[in-house]
Amino acid sequence: MIPLAMIPLVRSTFFHEQETKRQVCDFITGADRLSMGSQCAAFEEAFAEKQGCAHAVFVSSGSSANLVLIQALLNTGALKKNQTVGVSALTWATNVMPIMQLGLKPFIIDCELETLNVSPRTLEPSIKQLNALFITNTLGLCDDLEAIQAICKQHNVLLLEDNCEGLGSKFNATRLGNFGHASTFSFFVGHHMSTIEGGMVCTNDTELYEMLVMTRAHGWSRNLSSESKGRLRAQHNIDPFYDLYTFYVPAYNARPTEIQGFLGTTQLHYWDEIVSKRERNFKRFQAVMAANNDFIPLRCDNMDVISNFAMPVVCKDAETGERYKKRFIDAGVEIRPIIAGNIAEQPFLKAYQSKSKQKDKESGQTASNAAQIHRNGFYFPNNPELTTQEVDLLAHLLVQ
Repeated sequence: MIPLAMIPLVRSTFFHEQETKRQVCDFITGADRLSMGSQCAAFEEAFAEKQGCAHAVFVSSGSSANLVLIQALLNTGALKKNQTVGVSALTWATNVMPIMQLGLKPFIIDCELETLNVSPRTLEPSIKQLNALFITNTLGLCDDLEAIQAICKQHNVLLLEDNCEGLGSKFNATRLGNFGHASTFSFFVGHHMSTIEGGMVCTNDTELYEMLVMTRAHGWSRNLSSESKGRLRAQHNIDPFYDLYTFYVPAYNARPTEIQGFLGTTQLHYWDEIVSKRERNFKRFQAVMAANNDFIPLRCDNMDVISNFAMPVVCKDAETGERYKKRFIDAGVEIRPIIAGNIAEQPFLKAYQSKSKQKDKESGQTASNAAQIHRNGFYFPNNPELTTQEVDLLAHLLVQ
C-alpha cells in the first residue's frame, strides 16, 4: 500500500476510475464474448481517427507493439536480418530487445540534455550506418522531428516512433507518432490512458497494416478483408477448407481482449482532458525549473502541445541531484530514474554485445548525455489527478 501522504506516480488504474469500473463490470456481465472481437475493432477505428492516421492495430501491450512491428517489417521485407537499427540512448528495454531477438543490430544514439531526445545533431554522425531509426519520444517531449524525418528520408533510413510516453503531444501542429513510417503506443496502467495492459501500432501503409494484423495473431489471415484473404489463398494455392488453419508468416499471439477494447474506447473519451491537465502541470513545473540554475533547462522548440508522461529533472551535477532526490522523497513524493537511464549500461545489452562480439564502434555512440541524465536525473509525478495542493507542493520542491 502507498502511504496516504505520498504523491504517487500513478494514482488510479483508470482516469475517472469508479465510473470506468462500473462500466466495465456491466460490460463483462453482459458480454457474450471476451476474446478479441468487435470492441477491439471499434477501439482501433476510434484511436486511428483521434491520432490522425489511416490504420491502428491493437495488441496486448506496448512491448508487444514493438515486437509485432519489428517482425512485421521483417515479414514485408522493409527490414532484413543483420541490418542496423538506431535506438535512442534514453529508452525502454523492450524497444531494443526485439531488435536483438529478431536478428537485427541495435545502434545506440545519444540524446540532448535539454530535450532528452535524439536530435539532428546527435543523429547525423551515425546516419550512414543505419537502415532504420526507432526513435523514442521521451516523456512526451521531442527534438526537431521534421529535421530528423528529412535526414532519414535523404539517407533512405526507415523512421519509426516509440510514442508510448507522448500520447497527444504535438510538434509543429502534428501529433507525435505521425512522423515515422509507423509508431507504437502503450496503454499500461501507468501511462496516459489505461487498458490495464495494451498497446497499439499505427501506420498509413496499408501493406504494413495487413502484415501487422497477421503478425499479431499466429500469421493467419482470419482478420483480413475478404479480398486480402482470397489473394493469399490464390497466391499459395490453399484449399478453402484449410484456410482458417493456414499460417502465412512468422508471428505471435499478441491479441488483446474485448475487456481491453472496451476500456480503450471508454478511456478515449477522456483523451483531451488527460492531455490538457498534464500539459497545464508541465507548464507550471517548467516555469519554476527555468528560474533555478541547479537544473538543466528543458528546451521545447516548436512543440504546440506537451502531454507530459512524468516530469523530468536533470541536475547539473550528481551531488545536486542527490540533494533534490532526498528533498522529494522526504516530502513523500514517488520518484524514479528517467525511463531506464542510459540503455547502454543495462546488463542485457552489455551481455548481448559481448556475446555477439560487437565492437564499440559497431554498437553505437558514447552516450555521454544519457549517462549524465542517468546519474543526475529523476522524474516525479505528472498525472491528471494531481490536486492543486499537490501541484503547489511539487512546484515548491523545485525552488532553489
